Formats: sequence, C-alpha cells, structure tokens
Amino acid sequence: MRNLLVGILLFLYTASKAQDLSKLYETVRPSVVVIFTEEMKLEKQGATVQMVSSQSLGSGFLISDTEILTAAHVVDVAEQLLVQFSDGEIIEAKVVSSFKNSDIALIALTAPKKNPVIAALGDSDKSKVGERIVVIGAPFGLSHSLSSGYISGFIKNTDDQNPFTNAEYIQTDAAINTGNSGGPMFNLEGEVIGIVSHIKTITGGFQGIGFAASSNIAKKLLLDRKILWTGAEVIPLSGESAKMLNVPQNDALLVQRVVSNSPYGKMGLRGGTIEATIEERTLLLGGDIILAVNGIRFEFTDETLTKLGDFANALKPGDPIVLEILRDGKVISLRN
Repeated sequence: MRNLLVGILLFLYTASKAQDLSKLYETVRPSVVVIFTEEMKLEKQGATVQMVSSQSLGSGFLISDTEILTAAHVVDVAEQLLVQFSDGEIIEAKVVSSFKNSDIALIALTAPKKNPVIAALGDSDKSKVGERIVVIGAPFGLSHSLSSGYISGFIKNTDDQNPFTNAEYIQTDAAINTGNSGGPMFNLEGEVIGIVSHIKTITGGFQGIGFAASSNIAKKLLLDRKILWTGAEVIPLSGESAKMLNVPQNDALLVQRVVSNSPYGKMGLRGGTIEATIEERTLLLGGDIILAVNGIRFEFTDETLTKLGDFANALKPGDPIVLEILRDGKVISLRN
C-alpha cells in the first residue's frame, strides 16, 4: 500500500511538471528564432581546392524588436543571415558584436519584428547545480524543438581586465545537437540564463555533456560593452608557428576567413586558401598575418590584450582603424 501511494504521488508530481514545461514552452516559443547562414568554405573538388558557398543554420532569441542573441560560431563569418520566426516570417540580419572565446554574438534585424515576443534575460549567477532547465532550438533543422535537463556544473573565467579571455559556461545534461547552437537555455521562470554553445562528444552526437554561455557574460560583453564585430576569423600564431611563417615578431594573428561586407573585409584584409596542418592544428595558409592594430603590436600578454580590449571598447562605427599586416613577405598597412 505504501509503495502504491508513493507511486501515485510520483506520477502526479511528474505530470504536474510536464504541464509546467508545456505552459513554459508555449509562452517562450515565439521569442526563439532559427538563423540561416551562408558562408564561404574551403572545399576539395577532385585535385583542386577552392572557396565555395556553404549554407548552415543555428538558433537564437529576441531581446528587443530588432536584436537577437546567438552563438558566435553560428554567425561570425557568415556572408548572409536570415532569421525565421515561429510565425514563419523571415527577416535579414547583420552581425553587430561577437566574442569567440565566450561563443556569444549579437545580431540586428534590418527591419523590426512586428508584435515581437521578447525573451527575458535572467541572472545566471543565481542558478545552481541541480536546477531544472529547458533548451529550445533547431536540432538538425527541427525548429523550436524542446529538450529538458538539469544544470550539471559551471566553468568560469571572468577576468574583467582582459575581455578576450572572459568566458562563463553552464554545463547541462539537456540534449543538444547540431542546430541548437545559439538557442536559449531557460530556467523554469521563463528567463534565459544561457546561450547554447557546444557539446563534448566522441561520436559526434550528444552524449550528456553540453555547454551554454551564461546570460551574465552575454550582458557584460555584448550589451554593456558592444565591441564592434570585425568580420574576420583569425588564429593566434606564437613561438615555432610564427617562425615557420617568417613572422617578424613573436606573436601575431593568422587570418583564416574574412566576410566581404564586414569592416575588415572592406579594408581589403585577405583570408587563407591553402589547407595545412601545423603543430597538430588544421588551418588555412596564404592569408594575411596581422601584426598590429592602431599601433598596438600583438603580444599575448595580459597587458597587451588589456590595451587591445580598451581600444576595442572605445571603438565606434567610423573610427579610424589601421592594420599592420604581413602579406607575401612584405609588411603593409590597411586603413578603413
């Protein structure tokens, strides 16, 4: 009799929670969007290698009638962005700000969304291990799919002096797959406490360990600072890697891809075209190597990165930018 009573109570509790999640889903669903991207990727076609157009998708969510938060890796090098809402409407967008290390980005619609449903940003510092959460996104293109789980842990590196190393992730066992990236992680109050980033996997599919950038790191880096998006994918060069490419200083940035209509693209910065493996890293060679920005020479020290962070924080659209680069063995300058 006792076991039967416990079973009934457990069933009623589970049913009530399922109803709560259903109500939560219906409330927040219209704030979640699917982001379709088009970007240029290096592709082998027989004996030749060339840059070709490639389409992909991710997720995101509205924080105003024109602004959407998503993951940096979804939009960072996209030549075109199209945002689809739950009612089927599609609006073009552009990248405003992005932080690769934290995997967060802010994009803006080219026209306001009519009758928008805005997602509320919660305080991720109040979240605790064991708390129930909900993830909504487009796994494998299945738009507005829900998965649920719990907060498993936290990873934090939030040194205020160096924005390039700032990161804060929430670990979860909620199912996350390709297409979920950039989507919101909601608490049971319907507040976004995380932006879905990536998974740890051996097979390529979800295996119970997923990560979302915290809402608080997104507020600090994207909404409070709004460092301008450059439109270039870069890889740090240091030590032996720099020497192998004849870089005339210890540290620099190797350009991989550049969005043609981005600030750096309009300046004429070039990406790589030759795939190679150096020190167990697969990268593109043949592109520009950035040595300095507005006279600040690259050194991977906290002092120099803080200077670059201060410069980026103060930069406004239209402000002068001077890139010192290494191209074809010669040091030249690019200006906007």
